[in-house]
Amino acid sequence: MNAGVFRKEGSKSNPEPTDKRRKPKARMEKMVARKKMDLRNQNGFTLLEIMSVLVILGVIFSVTIHRFTSLSGTAYQKALESAVQELNIRETLTWYHLKISIDGWQNDTDVFNQLDTTLGAGYHWDPTAAEIGGSLHFGPHTIALTRTQSTLKSAGSWK
Repeated sequence: MNAGVFRKEGSKSNPEPTDKRRKPKARMEKMVARKKMDLRNQNGFTLLEIMSVLVILGVIFSVTIHRFTSLSGTAYQKALESAVQELNIRETLTWYHLKISIDGWQNDTDVFNQLDTTLGAGYHWDPTAAEIGGSLHFGPHTIALTRTQSTLKSAGSWK
């Protein structure tokens, strides 16, 4: 006789082991085998899963594109604001340069004539910068600037 298996007299065999610890282990092995078989039988994604992913991606892309377009508009505006600051710095430096020169500050026209209003690639004046101001363009954005004249006591400024 096998150890752990008892037979009743007159019966052929008792298929269940008497050791109760073997039962849960056998059940667990069967469950694992079934899960492996279930995983092997999956052939792909369902149409519902694919459509759900496409809808989620569509929402993400629409939000991203909206944010990108609003950021690029803000970038053009910030570039124009930086150009105005640059013009004011140049105006002040030119004014100080004239103030400490041998001839000294004569009038606002001298300051404006020596002022470099070229701001770099992408910027252009329409038609040109003038002593009273002008329209500065960068990309699709435009800003109308006015220039206050410099005096003996202060440099001119762009607004």
